[in-house]
Amino acid sequence: MTVDARDGAPRQRRDARRNRELLLEAAHEVFTEQGLDAPLDVIARRAGVGNATLYRHFPTRAALVDAVFRDSLTGTMDAGERARKAPDAWAGLTAYLEVVFRTLAADRGSNDLMTTHLRGVESLEAVHGHNRRTVDALLSRLRDEGTVRADVTTEDVLFGLAALGRAVPALTTATAAPDTTATDDTATGSAPDAWRRPLALFLAGLRTAPAAGPLPAPALTAAELAEVLRELGPHRTRAGDREPGT
Repeated sequence: MTVDARDGAPRQRRDARRNRELLLEAAHEVFTEQGLDAPLDVIARRAGVGNATLYRHFPTRAALVDAVFRDSLTGTMDAGERARKAPDAWAGLTAYLEVVFRTLAADRGSNDLMTTHLRGVESLEAVHGHNRRTVDALLSRLRDEGTVRADVTTEDVLFGLAALGRAVPALTTATAAPDTTATDDTATGSAPDAWRRPLALFLAGLRTAPAAGPLPAPALTAAELAEVLRELGPHRTRAGDREPGT
C-alpha cells in the first residue's frame, strides 16, 4: 500500500495528535486510580500505544503529569483569588479550603500533586506558590483581627493541611459506602466528604476562641477507621489489582 506524499505528513500529524489524546485520557484514568507513581507502561497499554510513543510525546513523568493536570489545578487558583477578596477572612479561608479538599478527594493523582512535591511540573509550582500566598494573606488578616493565634505561621498551616490532605483519599474510600458491621444507628456509614470533620478540628485549633458548634460530617466508626488506616498503608490494594467484583 502506498501513501500519497501530499497527505502523508498531515496524516502523521493527525495520528500523533490522536495518540497524544489517548495517552492523556489513559494517564488521567491511571493516575486517578493509582496515584502519580503508577507505572508508565500501564498508561501506554491502556492508551493502546507502545512505550516509545509515550516517551516521544512525554519524555519525562513530570511532563506527562503537567499535561494531564494543568487545567484542573487552575480551579484552586481561582478559588484563592476569591478567598483573598472575601470581606470576611475566616469565611474566605474556609471556603477556599473546601475547594482545595474537594480537589484532593477527586482522585489520587490530584492528591499526590497537591500534598507532595514533584520536580519539573510547572503548573504545580504555580499552584503551590499561589496557595502559599493565599494562606499567608488570609492569616495576616486573621492575626490582625485577633481571630487566630498570633504564633501560627503559614508553614504551620500548610504542613497541617498537607498531612491531613494525604488522608483524604483513604477517608473517601473508607466512608463511601455504609458500614454493614454497624450495630446501632450512630455507627452507620459516613458520607464521602468525611474529610470535613478533621478539617474543621484542625481549623478550630488555629482560632483564639474556637466555635463550640457541632462538627460537620459524622464521626468515623471503628470499622471505617480500620479501613482508612489500611488504605493509608503502602500495602493498600491498587484499583487495577483488585479481585473481580470487588
